[in-house]
Amino acid sequence: MPTIYLSPSTQENNPYIIGGTEEQYMNRVADAMEPYLRSSGIQFRRNTPQMTAASSIRQANSGNYDFYLALHSNAAPDALSGQVRGTDIYYYPSSTRGRRMAEIIASHFKTIYPLPERVRVLPTTSIGEVAKTRAPAVLIEIAYHDNVQDANWIAGNIETIARTLVISLCEYFGIPFINAQPPRSGTVSLTSGNLNIRSRPTTSSSIVTQAPNGAQVTVWGQWQNWYVVEYNGYTGYARVQYIYL
Repeated sequence: MPTIYLSPSTQENNPYIIGGTEEQYMNRVADAMEPYLRSSGIQFRRNTPQMTAASSIRQANSGNYDFYLALHSNAAPDALSGQVRGTDIYYYPSSTRGRRMAEIIASHFKTIYPLPERVRVLPTTSIGEVAKTRAPAVLIEIAYHDNVQDANWIAGNIETIARTLVISLCEYFGIPFINAQPPRSGTVSLTSGNLNIRSRPTTSSSIVTQAPNGAQVTVWGQWQNWYVVEYNGYTGYARVQYIYL
């Protein structure tokens, strides 16, 4: 199953015109993403507000992640303060996977942002969180926090923004998006052998791990006749009929 590094802004000194800070609002988006990530089977590690962009990059580069997603909001230059709106999604120019993810996010954001023509995909070599990460990366400037309309849009759409970002990640990884569901405890029920926990909800996909009869698993979500389960630190898909809730 895919694993991402999630990096909400640590910029506590960037104020929103409606009150609050970039760090606070981007962490609210990340908080809202977590249930969708778990239900959809995407594992993640997340930075903390005490970190910086540089320490987030170092932490991510010390592990093995399939993608690095940085969450930010924007501010216009002083001469244009409060006058600019839009969503900017950045990727490193030579990263085909970064560009693909940026384009997927843009296509979905155009359905939720009030000015879809101002959702842009932009290459950059100057932003560390896309230029210095080992994993393919995207940094999204969700909207302009110095603009009243954009700031209010972010504040009023935290859940929609979070859900849209996880939908985009699922499309990128080629796995089904599963709405957030409360975790449940399950017990493996077999007549013989071990339960295969797979990387995709198909019997032809690779086996992530196996669980013996009677094993306790955490069920994070359900896709058709498959559960997204966690067992012994592994996350994958298992057939519904072999798990008793």
